[in-house]
Amino acid sequence: MHPVRFTVLYLLCLGFCLGVLKSLESRAEAAEVPEEEIAQVDGVMAVPPRPEGARDQQAASGEGYLFTEQGCLELEDQSRDLCFQQLGRQRAGTDLDGGILACEKIQAKRIQNECLADVAEQYATTDREAALAVCPTIKNGKWRDQCVFGVALALRPIDPDGALALCYESGRWVDYCRHDVNGEIAQVDLDHALRNCNRLEGDILRQKTCYHGIGKYVGRISTEEGFAACQRVDLGPQNLFRENCVHGVGWAGAEQMAEKFAADCSRAGDQQDSCLLGVAYNLKRHKPLVGIEICDSVERNDLRSDCLAFLNR
Repeated sequence: MHPVRFTVLYLLCLGFCLGVLKSLESRAEAAEVPEEEIAQVDGVMAVPPRPEGARDQQAASGEGYLFTEQGCLELEDQSRDLCFQQLGRQRAGTDLDGGILACEKIQAKRIQNECLADVAEQYATTDREAALAVCPTIKNGKWRDQCVFGVALALRPIDPDGALALCYESGRWVDYCRHDVNGEIAQVDLDHALRNCNRLEGDILRQKTCYHGIGKYVGRISTEEGFAACQRVDLGPQNLFRENCVHGVGWAGAEQMAEKFAADCSRAGDQQDSCLLGVAYNLKRHKPLVGIEICDSVERNDLRSDCLAFLNR
């Protein structure tokens, strides 16, 4: 190859790699908190390290960029750690031991814990038991539970009942795990998901969270289908079951249309206010002031107060 062409190609590849790592550094800095502070209180539910459960690791792994151990060793500090994290994810689909070895080269404990959880999650469909065996090796309890959570979500397409049962081993994240796993079940088999929620026992919080997952996940496919699914949910004590389902649809609609979806909440009928809460809650991170305006439009005093308290917290 002509030396000039080689230099240009090298610089392009180097620039792309550094750009990926810079983006990952920004995300890590935004998320970096002491391990003991990862679980924040949201109402009466703790928030997991990954509130949405599993993530699409393809985009997080550099969009096809090939990470190498030698390349990671040439970097320093957080860039080095993030490079090994991506290398672990890159290996994990077919090489569990190689993925773990990459994670073990990470210095920052939080990134190492997340890396091990990712590796287990990505290997889960290859060997469930081998993947689950990784989770107890994670010393931090929050990420150890998150590891089981991720494995459960990864198994949902091939073993929905087994995945849902596994959620009960995810420690502090059991409610979130069931919310996400059963929500994904609802996307392909609504009757199955409704049966799962209907037979739940325990306090109202756990039961209504299950119905919220149905509204949110079906709403991500189609908000019209989401509203229709919620009409099949029993009202429940103080109407909480159906209201939480509709809240989930409002959240899903806001993911797609942001505050514009508030105008569609009239389709929820008597649960319109719950839909508006779903929209406002979704906007808290990115458009909190707009979310507060939506809270102010809620007619029911109790829900309006809850909405404003959440957005202002």
